[in-house]
Amino acid sequence: MQVATKDQKLAIRRNSGFKEDIKSEWVQWVKQDVSKTSLNDLTFEEANTILVQQGDKPHKGENWAWFDKNNGKHKKVLSLLHEAGLTVQSKGQKVADTDWLSNFLKSAKSPVKKPLKEMANFELEKLIKSLENIVKSRWK
Repeated sequence: MQVATKDQKLAIRRNSGFKEDIKSEWVQWVKQDVSKTSLNDLTFEEANTILVQQGDKPHKGENWAWFDKNNGKHKKVLSLLHEAGLTVQSKGQKVADTDWLSNFLKSAKSPVKKPLKEMANFELEKLIKSLENIVKSRWK
């Protein structure tokens, strides 16, 4: 269970006018428990529920797919995403779907559960092998 992020907590405070009693009521509402008043009690999903009710956008969470453009292995990962057809349209161009990659890296299917920029070379090799298998399975 993922806990609410610092950005989510700040957005809830901001949307509550930085008023402690209003913020506490939101926490009590989503938790269905009057004894809970702290934003630290919220899960990621509960914080998003509050944000949507406040008229804000839900947060996506931490992006684990930040690339280093000077790292050849990162470029290979980008290439494999394109080969697998894991792309989205952005400004009229097909670009690698970094949301998909971020979610994949956080999932049980990922060979290495950590952000791309924190991976060592041997971990990047495991990820590349996994993505190569995805490409093979998509183009059978």
